[in-house]
Amino acid sequence: MQMMPGILRRVGLSFALALAVVSAAPAQDAYPSRPIHLIVTFPPGGSTDVMARVLQPRLAELLGQPIVVENKPGAGGNIGVEAVVKSAPDGYTIGLAAAGALTVNPSLMQNVPFDPLKDLTPITEIGESAFILAAANGFAPRDVKELIALAKGKPGGLSIGHGGNGTAMHLTAELFKHTAGVGLEMVPYRGSGPVTVDVMAGHIPLGITDMPSALALIRDGKLRALAVTSRARADQMPDIPTLAESGLPGFEAVGWYGIVGPAGMPPAVVARLNAAFVTALREPAIRERIVAVGAVPRPMTPEEFKAFIVSETKKWSELIKTTGLKAN
Repeated sequence: MQMMPGILRRVGLSFALALAVVSAAPAQDAYPSRPIHLIVTFPPGGSTDVMARVLQPRLAELLGQPIVVENKPGAGGNIGVEAVVKSAPDGYTIGLAAAGALTVNPSLMQNVPFDPLKDLTPITEIGESAFILAAANGFAPRDVKELIALAKGKPGGLSIGHGGNGTAMHLTAELFKHTAGVGLEMVPYRGSGPVTVDVMAGHIPLGITDMPSALALIRDGKLRALAVTSRARADQMPDIPTLAESGLPGFEAVGWYGIVGPAGMPPAVVARLNAAFVTALREPAIRERIVAVGAVPRPMTPEEFKAFIVSETKKWSELIKTTGLKAN
């Protein structure tokens, strides 16, 4: 009878440990057990939103939970990214953001409320897309050389729209202005969709937009493409020259999109999300839809995506310092 308390303590401890092991396994395997919110950092109709809508149904199937897309535009993507940063690091709030907010804004803007390299968990890149130097149908110059000649004749007299201060489209517009040696008034919009609409309507003569927003309108003759910003011509528009071919040798700038979460996410959750996105992006049907709107799928491991963000941050920060670009 004197041994009974010790035996009971050992039995109780063993039972507690066994119960902890049994209960811990389902907890780890349960993710996701409720809907996942995907914050899109630009308005509906723009390229980031298009990518989200293409992926949404298949991700819901792969993860077994609804994917709730929520648009939080503004401040070059900063508003949406900040919402991700401030969310719980449990995998139930993630963001689809573009190159601007993830690599450019900290160098270009003052008082950015987050550090992409410290406050976010990279999950995967989604894809990349060439930008388009677009013009209204009524705009007199028919090509880039005529545009540059006109702009040099009236410094500051032409305006060019872009997708928001700090976005890759903003950097591309500034790089075009700097490389061409012309004076252009920068007009920021809240995403590529609104830029495209205003250029098409003739409210603004020029715009740097992207293929997901503009490709269908260009094919329908409602918008005119003067050039693409990639190093090579885009497969979707093989007849449209590059800016490098149009008198600006070496010009290259593309936009890209990626999935991020708040810092501190469990590695198992990151791996689960990465696997779902990579699987979806590699499926022919989804790849075809993404290519059809002007982007190229580019899935990565979390480690590859982190290294890519670091290298892109270095590239754009050096450009901003060299050219003295401002988020005006």
